[in-house]
Amino acid sequence: MSIMTDTQSVAANTTISNVVAGKSKEFVQEPSVVTLSATGSAAGLMGTLIIGEEVVMDDQDIGPGNRFPVVPDDVLVSGGAFPGDRIVVRVRNRTAGALTSWVRVDVEPA
Repeated sequence: MSIMTDTQSVAANTTISNVVAGKSKEFVQEPSVVTLSATGSAAGLMGTLIIGEEVVMDDQDIGPGNRFPVVPDDVLVSGGAFPGDRIVVRVRNRTAGALTSWVRVDVEPA
């Protein structure tokens, strides 16, 4: 199993297009299950998970845990991936102030 993590400050009313861009498993190498866990410093962050051409989760609330995600408590969604699929995790801040996002993506071979 591979794990990709990210912590970022998300400016007010902005979107980070892919928090796992450039990471080792951004492109899946074998059939896998992809699990997204995330938390934010406060309410107002939204998350999207796209695997290949499939939108697994579209602009849904990320809980305000104010810490790194704990598995399984902060798991948001899981989906299947095929070799060559790209994992895209978008984080959007819908508030008037900067918030911190913590993201963990587990890629486990099926």
